[in-house]
Amino acid sequence: MRRREKGYTLIELIVAVSIMVLVSGAASIAIFQISKGTEANNTHMNAVRQVQNAGYWICRDARMAQSIDTDNLTLPVFLVFNWTEWDDENEKIYHSANYSFEGLTDGIGKLKRTHRSSAGANEETLIATYIYYAPTDPDDTTKADYQAPVLTLQLTSVVEDTKEIREYRIKNRPNVY
Repeated sequence: MRRREKGYTLIELIVAVSIMVLVSGAASIAIFQISKGTEANNTHMNAVRQVQNAGYWICRDARMAQSIDTDNLTLPVFLVFNWTEWDDENEKIYHSANYSFEGLTDGIGKLKRTHRSSAGANEETLIATYIYYAPTDPDDTTKADYQAPVLTLQLTSVVEDTKEIREYRIKNRPNVY
């Protein structure tokens, strides 16, 4: 550029625009990758939370149980726990906690806990969603097997394309009468 001329040459403008296009393209690709990674991470964490929540509740009941039934149950019932406790007047209170599936679609549904007691407690609690139960898929499905004194529990959650499988081995507490 000469001393008295003002402005930029065509080549300078083309170079500047080219650099801006490259930087903008790189930035947009980075933003896309970050948002895609965040979405995948959220999906995975949702699957993990569902399995952990179901595991927490089932472990809690299994440790108190005096009897555990995993066999000869018909859907939607998945697990049955029974136990006895004593109140302040040394009266027995009988408890039963049933875990059942609700709304199974393509093997994915909700896991609910129904707790009943002789003291009048009748509670139904949604334990987890996106729980996978498909007996035709024995490797990946949610399943339970009780060989006294250990309950082996495999919980599977499927959220979109993400699958999370956890296995629990729960030993119930000894009963002291």
